[in-house]
Amino acid sequence: MLTIHKTRHHTLTVDGLDLFVRSAGDPQAPTILLLHGFPSSSHMFRNLIPELAQVGHVIAPDLPGFGFSAAPTMADYRYTFANLATTIEALLEQLGVGRYFLYLNDFGTPVGYHLATRHPDRVQGLIVQNGNAHPEGLGPQWDAPRRFWAEPTEANRAQLPDWLNFAGTREQYLDGLPDAVKALHAPELWHLDWERLARPGDLDIQFQLFTDYAAHVARFEEIADYHRHHQPRTMVLWGRYDTYFDIEEVLAYHRDLKSLEVHVFDGGHFLLETHMDECASVLTHFVRDVSISGPDIADLALPAGRVLIAGRGVDQTPVKAAER
Repeated sequence: MLTIHKTRHHTLTVDGLDLFVRSAGDPQAPTILLLHGFPSSSHMFRNLIPELAQVGHVIAPDLPGFGFSAAPTMADYRYTFANLATTIEALLEQLGVGRYFLYLNDFGTPVGYHLATRHPDRVQGLIVQNGNAHPEGLGPQWDAPRRFWAEPTEANRAQLPDWLNFAGTREQYLDGLPDAVKALHAPELWHLDWERLARPGDLDIQFQLFTDYAAHVARFEEIADYHRHHQPRTMVLWGRYDTYFDIEEVLAYHRDLKSLEVHVFDGGHFLLETHMDECASVLTHFVRDVSISGPDIADLALPAGRVLIAGRGVDQTPVKAAER
């Protein structure tokens, strides 16, 4: 019988900071930590959480400065991805969480990789959805940011895209999508995001995090070492119309990981808005399988080096499955 797990909403005080957290599922089940990206919040997981709660205990916090979590001034909180990870570590400790599956998206990716590289033994499985950790994912659209990171002058800042506004927030969802896929996105998504981003001082926070993304890029080799030496069981979910991270990022994971499952869909940066059911299906199988067989690839019956590439369009028609 299918158990219905309803999402609960809490505001928890962690190291003096109010964090908004969505959760569902049996606390005795494997923990699944969901880390959102820019410009969203745990709201992006609202439909996924009850599905994953069938196989795990789901925790989805709003990062500081996002959603319904506190957004202290930059004088009162250090807005780096390393420090965001420290705050999430404190949250997990407060909740008594030891090991967990780690779901990464966009800005949640550098946060999650700080968690993973600090405590590799705590990561039971890795799920990456439109999150970047290799040079291949940063195409020409990142040339202006690279120039600014190298030389943060006013002239180089003027060359950056103008994204910290309502139109830029909307484009995070819709940019590059065919009309049929655009129509699957409800407008309240970017209206809610912008309402939270428009809080006094929050745009400065977002620009500071964008600036700190350079530190994440500088860690790519460290992240590759983590992949090579610890071999986390990994699933990559990708919306192929993402204009922020190139699709070449997907198979860059294959370079260092011996166990990798990849699913590419006809969606965009916010894949769960168009392919939630498809993602939930493969994710629940992944969590269940890894929980049973163990996170160590030595426990797998499959030969090392296996990669599954699957694709589904908006009409849910299978496109391709291949094995190296």
